[in-house]
Amino acid sequence: MTLDELFAVIRRGEDSRHQFKSNVTNQVSLGQEIVAFSNSGGGLLLVGVKDDGAIAGLTRDDVGRLNQLVSNAASQLVRPPVNPSTEVVSAPEGLVLLVRVPDGIGKPYMDKNGTIWVKSGADKRKATAREEVQRMFQRAGLIHGDEVPVRGLTLDDLDRDYFEKFFSRHYGESVESRGVPMDKLLENMGLTTDGVFTVGGGLLFCRNVEFKLPTFVVKGMAFRRRIVDVVNYDDSEDAAGKMEDVFRQSVAFVIRNLRHVQGNKHVNSLGDPEVPRIVVEELVSNALVHRDYFVSAPILIFIFADRIEIKSPGHLPNNLTVDRMKMGMSVVRNSILTSYATKILPYRGIGSGIRRALAEHPAIDFDNDIDGNQFVATIRLVKE
Repeated sequence: MTLDELFAVIRRGEDSRHQFKSNVTNQVSLGQEIVAFSNSGGGLLLVGVKDDGAIAGLTRDDVGRLNQLVSNAASQLVRPPVNPSTEVVSAPEGLVLLVRVPDGIGKPYMDKNGTIWVKSGADKRKATAREEVQRMFQRAGLIHGDEVPVRGLTLDDLDRDYFEKFFSRHYGESVESRGVPMDKLLENMGLTTDGVFTVGGGLLFCRNVEFKLPTFVVKGMAFRRRIVDVVNYDDSEDAAGKMEDVFRQSVAFVIRNLRHVQGNKHVNSLGDPEVPRIVVEELVSNALVHRDYFVSAPILIFIFADRIEIKSPGHLPNNLTVDRMKMGMSVVRNSILTSYATKILPYRGIGSGIRRALAEHPAIDFDNDIDGNQFVATIRLVKE
């Protein structure tokens, strides 16, 4: 970094990515700063700069001591260890040490006491909200939202007839012939833990699951206008029940609220929906399988005069972007649902669904709304 670039950074002031320190002597505090940066997108610690932006300046001896301090803190007081880099910039008032902390790929990072620190503006704070900590573990692939046990959802809630038909159809044998007690079989399939259904197991195979998981439904509304109008609307539906039922109800809701185009078909035919059915199926199944089940909110389907919006709780996971998604890249957020969705829904789980939908109807936009923690697929309706 040049001196001019350093002054430009200082003029902009401290924020969640830039922290000023006149000097550092406390190794524990430094470790906490490194943890916070690693958990929050990375950042730059400028040592030798006062809070007001004035250059305090360091000596060569200071820089040597600080480099050792950074190395010790990053390797011994941060779990898992990280590898910050350092750079020295010479200013008229003295030296400034730049400590660059990368965005961590092993989140969540903790200090020596197991405390998770994150950036809050220019300061750091302890991560205490349960959902915040859960999302960090989720991004690290350590836990999945669909693996969380649901209190009170037990073997008595299993739709046995539905499950046994599913098992026979896809494993080529009956549950009885397997010779394993039902509770053990469900646990072996990853659907229960300690006799209690997980979120994924409940959504796949339990009766009336919406009473135990009331926010994991799909809410649909159809409007004549181009804006949300909760007073004047054409149709609404809450799709609930097992995932297969929610999928079918949601697709049917969209299809019945679309125009049907006659095209070259006979005048007595029903015509085709203005958006191919496969497009609706792909986007609805993707929303059900890939939504963030740590967020207590429903999937929303809004049908307007000029578009359809499918809003899923949770932005794209990890390093997945809209462009990468369009190229067929996928990241597993919900391992249980991904495993069984290919056997229940028209979902293939190989990253081809979005590409197939775009091939059938290119007028689809995707918005990875990180601030709003949601992913929105917008199907534009082409009017004649």
